[in-house]
Amino acid sequence: MIHDTLYLASQSPRRRELLDQIGVRHTLLLAGADEDAEALEVVLSGETPDDYVQRVCALKAEAALRRRELRALPDNPILCADTTVCRDGEILGKPADADEAARMLASLAGRSHRVLTAVTVASTLGLHHALSISEVTFRPLRDDEIARYVASGEPLGKAGAYGIQGRAAEFVERIAGSYSGIMGLPLFETAALLRQAQLRF
Repeated sequence: MIHDTLYLASQSPRRRELLDQIGVRHTLLLAGADEDAEALEVVLSGETPDDYVQRVCALKAEAALRRRELRALPDNPILCADTTVCRDGEILGKPADADEAARMLASLAGRSHRVLTAVTVASTLGLHHALSISEVTFRPLRDDEIARYVASGEPLGKAGAYGIQGRAAEFVERIAGSYSGIMGLPLFETAALLRQAQLRF
């Protein structure tokens, strides 16, 4: 069955913009007040960043499928994604506060780190997954630059305490991989999954 629209199970405005960029019609399918979405993102002991991001993304997809069923919605495909920043194998999640954001940014300054974005598309044809891996290199950062960036509020709510599409773009010396993947939705991989799910766009 061919579908014309997609459910996006994500609050990220950047993911919405990226879907708009490639002409994918979508509506939001967000967690209700009775769901503990944060609980899905707990890191398991000994879990690698690659395993973590793919597991969390698959859990988000399963939760979204239950949500669609409970709300008796049409069986359009569902898109879920999860992005993780890691440095030397350590997962850098969303900073709890400004101090943690500053510490994360200082640890990324003048060196390279990996950005992993997992994507899952759930449809009547099953679950299909993809993983985008990119490497980002920051130039050295002064303490006052970090403080100004943290004061902007942009690092809060973002894995690794930065958004490449915002002010932090000036910190990025080079990237190897997918720019859209670093933003939170790798378009090459996502488009391939959506075609597998028979979405027309």
